[in-house]
Amino acid sequence: MKTFFCRLNAPRPTFGQDMSADEARLMQEHAAYWRDWMARGRVVTFGVVADPAGVFGIGVVEVADEAEVRHLTDGDPVIGSGRGFSYDVYPMPFGAVHR
Repeated sequence: MKTFFCRLNAPRPTFGQDMSADEARLMQEHAAYWRDWMARGRVVTFGVVADPAGVFGIGVVEVADEAEVRHLTDGDPVIGSGRGFSYDVYPMPFGAVHR
């Protein structure tokens, strides 16, 4: 298994403070999506980072290869929503994951 760091970029820096009710529902779908992958043993952790410059999401995943991590990020409801979210995905070649 390979480990990847995934950064979810919000559509605007103020997203954490001014998301609409519709966007809040979308974020609930997003969280449920990643909880499901966590239950399947693919996600180590995920959550929101309260960066003063603009909140963003992170996920650390363990998958077979980059194609699989791209499958997970591309399948996220926020990406399919067309609302301007994007992912940056980085391999973690050296690290350890707690069991």
